[in-house]
Amino acid sequence: MPHPSTDATPPGGRRPRWRAALCALALATAGPGVLASAAPSSAAGLHGPRTGACAAGDPPRVPGAAHQQAACLDELTTAGTVASGHTDPADYAGLTPKNLPTPSGVPGTQIDGYFPDTSTTNTNHGWNHDAQFVIRLPDHWNGELVVAGTPGNREQYANDRAISDWVLSRGYAYAATDKGNTGLAFHRDGRRPGDAIAEWNTRLTQLTRAARAVVKERYGKSPSRTVATGISNGGYLVRWQLENHPELYDGGVDWEGTLWNSDGGPLAFLPTALREYPAYAAGGPGADAARDALHAAGYPAGSEFLWPYHYKTYWDLTQRLYREELDPGYDGETEAGTPFCASGTPGCDADYDYGARPRAVHRAVGRIALTGRIGKPLVSLQGTLDVLLPISRDGDAYARMVRAAGRGPLLRYYRIADGTHTDALVDAFPDRLRPMTPCHRSAFTALERWLAGEGRPSAGHTVARPADADASALLAECPLA
Repeated sequence: MPHPSTDATPPGGRRPRWRAALCALALATAGPGVLASAAPSSAAGLHGPRTGACAAGDPPRVPGAAHQQAACLDELTTAGTVASGHTDPADYAGLTPKNLPTPSGVPGTQIDGYFPDTSTTNTNHGWNHDAQFVIRLPDHWNGELVVAGTPGNREQYANDRAISDWVLSRGYAYAATDKGNTGLAFHRDGRRPGDAIAEWNTRLTQLTRAARAVVKERYGKSPSRTVATGISNGGYLVRWQLENHPELYDGGVDWEGTLWNSDGGPLAFLPTALREYPAYAAGGPGADAARDALHAAGYPAGSEFLWPYHYKTYWDLTQRLYREELDPGYDGETEAGTPFCASGTPGCDADYDYGARPRAVHRAVGRIALTGRIGKPLVSLQGTLDVLLPISRDGDAYARMVRAAGRGPLLRYYRIADGTHTDALVDAFPDRLRPMTPCHRSAFTALERWLAGEGRPSAGHTVARPADADASALLAECPLA
């Protein structure tokens, strides 16, 4: 789902600066497979050139890349990459709690680049080229690889604080893709409805194959395990990969993945929110009925304090952009609808009825829909107070699909009490929400033990929020057992 972090401010938060400036990188033009090496980062320069395993002048080549550049870094986590220009904080703004610790002490090689593509929405590095990727290769490698697609319509550094920092500190190699199109006009990519989202799946498959080859060249052996993980739309990609390309992965961790299914996914419940919330917010005789309609659509009782922010920031934007991607004919020549239109306005997304739309629209959704037929172990988690993708319409529904497909033994699904869709909201409501980031880490370590043959994770259940836990305690751990 869209994460409009670049132009939306959480309650009590600060508006993040758009497109934080990256320090100068070598941008030499390169043909397919040709390397363009970056100058040493400023952080590396403080301590002299690296003389260990990293060699920026002769890094692994990324199969299929149209352009790549490499740098030896004293620090691959955001403890160093923010200053050295090897990440972009705007990409990950709003996804993690402000006090999330940043690990450090991970030297290694970073490779940035892009695969051939015709769209130009990603402006990182000044390339104006989509299908950008980042691959990080720690000097002290644990033998395994983590790959990820990004949440929302963000770019390749979006997971750096939530996922990359932590897995790098555990010795994993890491690779991430921008999914092939980014930004609020991502739906313009492709020739037919659904093409832009379908490309996301293709790009993660492409990156996984390339990253496995890069790891083999860099370390002299293939990764012993490859794990896919991601948030929101990135979680959708984990599910899709394990359903369609299980041969590439040993397992995955799905963090609140978007569920596209025959019901229409978010297009089936977001219009209710757009139609009913104004009446609820206005109060008066219609407020109770509007609240009940929102509950019936899946928005959980007790989440009402989150509704104003989501109406203003997420619900309207998400519905219009994804409806435009999958059903552009609904509003005629208007592109992506009319923001915050009142019910009854012609072509208004508040009145959208997926079930009544033509078969072509259902076929477009079918092209990207999930089946539940996962082929490798999956640990899935979602917050019970997720009001962008209500858990009853998303995580709960996907767990039922997996079981109905006969793949239940491959799934462990955890409902995180008081978790919501973006962890920055925990800072605004610390007494009412718990962060999901520590729970993702617990889910990841549970998958590690499962894949290592050290026992299957506990059966899926709702993970209660400790009644007396303060914010620092919740940030430190999230036991799933």
